[in-house]
Amino acid sequence: MTSRLPIDKFRQLRTPFYYYDTQLLRQTLQTINDEAGHYPNYHVHYAVKANANLKVLSVINEAGLGIDCVSGGEIEQVLRAGFPADKIVFAGVGKSDWEIQLGIDNDIFCFNVESIPELQVINQIASERGKVANVCFRINPDVGAHTHANITTGLAENKFGISMDDMEGVILLARQMSGVNFKGLHFHIGSQILEMDDFVALANRINELQDRLEERGIFCEIINVGGGLGIDYENPEQNPIPDFKTYFATYNKYLKLRPHQSVHFELGRSVVAQCGMLITRVNFVKQATYKQFAIVDAGMTDLIRPALYDAHHKAVNLTSQGEEETYDLVGPICESSDVFDKDIQLRAVSRGDLIALLSAGAYGEIMASCYNCRPLPKGYTSDELINL
Repeated sequence: MTSRLPIDKFRQLRTPFYYYDTQLLRQTLQTINDEAGHYPNYHVHYAVKANANLKVLSVINEAGLGIDCVSGGEIEQVLRAGFPADKIVFAGVGKSDWEIQLGIDNDIFCFNVESIPELQVINQIASERGKVANVCFRINPDVGAHTHANITTGLAENKFGISMDDMEGVILLARQMSGVNFKGLHFHIGSQILEMDDFVALANRINELQDRLEERGIFCEIINVGGGLGIDYENPEQNPIPDFKTYFATYNKYLKLRPHQSVHFELGRSVVAQCGMLITRVNFVKQATYKQFAIVDAGMTDLIRPALYDAHHKAVNLTSQGEEETYDLVGPICESSDVFDKDIQLRAVSRGDLIALLSAGAYGEIMASCYNCRPLPKGYTSDELINL
């Protein structure tokens, strides 16, 4: 992946910036379509919260994926990128009235509803507009995931979804409303999941819930299992495309679908993470009492994941041929947590070297902030740098 980087073009650009390899992104999307295509009733939506760069979205749109949004701003962005509204699902535990209105006015495919008050508001707004909104209910399955606590979403203690005990009552309530149309169930248990057993547990729980509903004469058209498939942060160049084959096959084996049901997926990180990297320039090399610091011009404002989740991004010195040395890779922000990694091996670092932080295409640029009055990093694709 780093072997084909346009280093000379990088030198001309103001750092830090994000770089997206559209060749890898297209290969990833093709793999998704190929593997999901083995199962005609599988539909993949891209979770735009992972990366909303318009140039990245345009490539994803070309591949024909649907969209999963969690805010009105995301709906506006994907419509701007050309995605059809009837392929948008809208999730989120705290939708504002204007966001619900936006979804209804654009006739989006479905709302993933997370509470009775939300259902009532959707019904009211849709009825006032003389429309009927499709809804799926996000059920909290109380299924844990082997991932960081901050990105686990399927436990009873989490804020997301409707409890299993309330499931039947909410569906029966929706059936009495004129402004909503019940379509099915929605789930999401977390992110950066690498153990297929977590998805097996979710499939088994969905099977139990469907059996329970059918005993009461309630049938679902849609089962939305969310996303959550992780990537290899440790060896991104050896494993640039996640194991979509096993992921989809796991659901095919363990999820007991009924005739005419469709399964919807909401993949984010696994679509875009490996195609993106943060490029930063070395400001100083500082020799301290016990440490050697490589101080770069990117910080937690540009890539917050290491500070927020203790996340690891492999760092590569793109412009040095020296022997490897040990560094703490840190940024310029006035916070002790502004550290990308500690005690890592990099080819000998000098002022002006370009460092790439890999696997940063998801939850990188999209989570950037202007703390310390810093400008937001720009994002470039390999397609546009060809003509630079």
